[in-house]
Amino acid sequence: MNMRYSPILPDQSARPKPFYTRPRVILGVAILVIATVGAYAVFGPGGKKDRGRPPAMVVTATAAAKDVTVVEHTVGTVMANATVSVTAQVTGQLLKAHFQEGQIVNKGDLLFEIDPRSFRAALEQAQATHAKDKAQAENAVATKKRYDALFAANAISSQQRDTSDAAAKSALATVDADRAAVDAAKLNLDYTQIRSPVNGKTGAILIQPGNLITANTTANPLVVITQIEPVKVSFALPQSDLPAIQARDKAGKLFAMIDNHKPGTPKLSARVNFVGNQVSSTTGTIELRADYDNKDHQLVPGAQVDVDVALGNIPKATVVPREAVNDGPNGRYAFVVGADMTAQMRPVTVLFDDGTNMAVKGVKPGEKVITDGQLRVLPGAKVAFAKARGGKSNKPAHAQ
Repeated sequence: MNMRYSPILPDQSARPKPFYTRPRVILGVAILVIATVGAYAVFGPGGKKDRGRPPAMVVTATAAAKDVTVVEHTVGTVMANATVSVTAQVTGQLLKAHFQEGQIVNKGDLLFEIDPRSFRAALEQAQATHAKDKAQAENAVATKKRYDALFAANAISSQQRDTSDAAAKSALATVDADRAAVDAAKLNLDYTQIRSPVNGKTGAILIQPGNLITANTTANPLVVITQIEPVKVSFALPQSDLPAIQARDKAGKLFAMIDNHKPGTPKLSARVNFVGNQVSSTTGTIELRADYDNKDHQLVPGAQVDVDVALGNIPKATVVPREAVNDGPNGRYAFVVGADMTAQMRPVTVLFDDGTNMAVKGVKPGEKVITDGQLRVLPGAKVAFAKARGGKSNKPAHAQ
């Protein structure tokens, strides 16, 4: 007997209903919004937490009004007015050096001596030849005069007279050539004494006495002399300063203050007497040079020195310490502390920065600016004065 079994299905009415019904979802979202708003009211800006937050401790300085000199700072190089390589003008054996290495010499001082014997003998030979030719020339001139008289008396032919004239002129020309030879021999003899062409300081002796030296060999000088009185200081400034440079130069007020970092020595003042005729396409700067008499030999050619150049003035500028100016995403700003001890963020424009103080627009003289503790300050929040580093308290000063 065949039997069929039908599956027993669960009662659909007994299945549990879903928990997330629409009314309950709406109620949950509403509760979340209320909780968020309440938390913001309690913990957000101006809430109970903010009202209970202690003021940020800051150090301040008072902005001051003062006349500011606009100064450009740069690095310069000391240059010699002249550097001379001393060489021989005649060939011979070097006998002696008449100076010490590193000695200060004056123009015309004897430096070296070349063996003069062969040059003295050449001079004596030239003088003897000159004397002989001079005597012959005198005889030729006398003969010419006699022939001129005989020709006037029709005693000789014109050819004989012309011959005597030519002989006299030739003898006189020979005397002139001999005189030039004597002068050249004297000059060569003088060249055996090598003298300083400039005032300056000698370097090392590059060819020692006893060596045979060749005339006019610039590749192997005997010594190099550097002129150190006066010297030039070469430096470069940005092309944006060119209008101010030209104005100061025209007014005769373009000076360089040179710092050679010698302890106890003030900066050296030198008049700028050269402004380059073109701006460098590589660096965007223009070269300037200042002359310094260097009587005290403080500056040495080739040395690097710090140079300050005054290019203008800002009268009654507002000056604050450099630490008071901060960089932000929208530009530079400073925190100013008001009478109610709240910090105000002020955008500022820097007119000049000397590395210690800044001349700025956006802050008034007499206002207090925060120089330390800016990272703990919120715009509009209360602040309190703290002691500056080193134990000093806040005082109205240019910088603290």
